[in-house]
Amino acid sequence: MTDTLESEPLVAADVFGEQLATARAFTTNLATHGEELGLIGPLELPRLWTRHILNCAIVAPLLRPGLVGDVGSGAGLPGLVLAIARPDVNFVLIEPMERRVAWLNDQVAELGLANVEVLRARAEETKREGTFDQVTARAVSALRTLIPLTAPLLRSGGELVLMKGAGAPGEITAAEKAIRKYKLRDVEVLVLGEGILSEETRVIRATVG
Repeated sequence: MTDTLESEPLVAADVFGEQLATARAFTTNLATHGEELGLIGPLELPRLWTRHILNCAIVAPLLRPGLVGDVGSGAGLPGLVLAIARPDVNFVLIEPMERRVAWLNDQVAELGLANVEVLRARAEETKREGTFDQVTARAVSALRTLIPLTAPLLRSGGELVLMKGAGAPGEITAAEKAIRKYKLRDVEVLVLGEGILSEETRVIRATVG
């Protein structure tokens, strides 16, 4: 495992600060068990820090103290990473697959994350409508499909913080009907990590109501 795991970038210390040791422990656990559990692909170890851990963590400053729902948490990207980086924010990790839920619960216990609840459910089955201050998601689905799953979870004035690729502006255009239906406003694309990370992170941010 360790002979192919990407070396920890120096910038990780700046991004995680006092939480670096916990982030390091999670990254090691993911590198050790991620492929066998079907959480990450076999080619991800040489870029695990850069493409996944730091790619998620750079979003942490966008979060506010309150309750954040992470839809389709999977391996814990971005939910667990953000919970590590922001111990002052409470998270509910929403994931339907049993083995992934087991992984998330194991990591919450092992890492001592008191700010995380894991919920086994699909986003549309959570019965948490209108309860979250912010909702995050990464690599779940196209924006036009994701909005109906995530927007109802937010309280009025709540915020979507959705991690996307370089095609984010086009996804906004394609999702115009859903944006209107769910009364999203201030829809924007943020590019994070410029000059800090080797791969920038793109986020679609929008307010509900």
